Amino acid sequence: MKTIGVIGLGVMGASFASRLSHKGYTVYGFERSQETLDIALQKQIIQKGTTEPKTLLKECDLIIIALYPTQILPWIRQYQQTCKDKAILMDISGVKSNIIKPVQAILREDLELISIHPMCGRESRGIQFSDETIFDQANYIVVPTDQNTPEAIELAKQLGVILGVKNISTLSIEEHDRMIGFLSQLTHVIAVSLMNTHENAHLVEYTGDSFHDLTRIAEINEDLWSELFLLNKEILLDETDQFIASIQHFRDVLDQEDAEEMKRLFIQSTKRRKLFNR
Repeated sequence: MKTIGVIGLGVMGASFASRLSHKGYTVYGFERSQETLDIALQKQIIQKGTTEPKTLLKECDLIIIALYPTQILPWIRQYQQTCKDKAILMDISGVKSNIIKPVQAILREDLELISIHPMCGRESRGIQFSDETIFDQANYIVVPTDQNTPEAIELAKQLGVILGVKNISTLSIEEHDRMIGFLSQLTHVIAVSLMNTHENAHLVEYTGDSFHDLTRIAEINEDLWSELFLLNKEILLDETDQFIASIQHFRDVLDQEDAEEMKRLFIQSTKRRKLFNR
């Protein structure tokens, strides 16, 4: 892993590039925006950058693809013939089922795609919001398939160590997308729905930590997250239905003034939440 290419220098791509550069790796950036490349070079996030992938791709041993989900397959179709022989590709997409299998089906025989998902990020978009410290204390998931070699899987895990993540796990494609439907996508649905429940600008002067904590992720990248939701539609619908049932149960408890059941729900939620305390 001598030279690493990062495709897309948004929040995540630039954060990857910055951490890897500061760890001593040679990192090339590939980005449509020359302005973004200029910022990356000025801040020494990358050593070289280009708006035309064909000029530097052939030098990259590892290619980290930090594009929106629907852009990954078209990008690989267009540029895989330019990739270095036996290069390893890694996608960091937030959904896997509709990404990995289509890519592996058309991938050049000597190339290999191994999928990873660092569970971190920022609500804002653009290189100016990148921050390599997002990996510190983050969970990191490797999502291999039966088409992956042990060497590629190990490389994906080693990358997590280099990034400085807290915990490295392995999940199947199906396990990953079910997990992400609950832990990430449903939580965004809840935050967005809460912010859209009322016209709430007049409440700004009265909010406390609970409202801020619960709605932080409602400040959302609409282009990225609409793709993620639609690509994981069936799982997210199921998780949303289960949440609606849980809300309905709580409403019934409140309506019936069932204090004992309400306390039981509070005790159960407290017990479950403590498992997530860091």
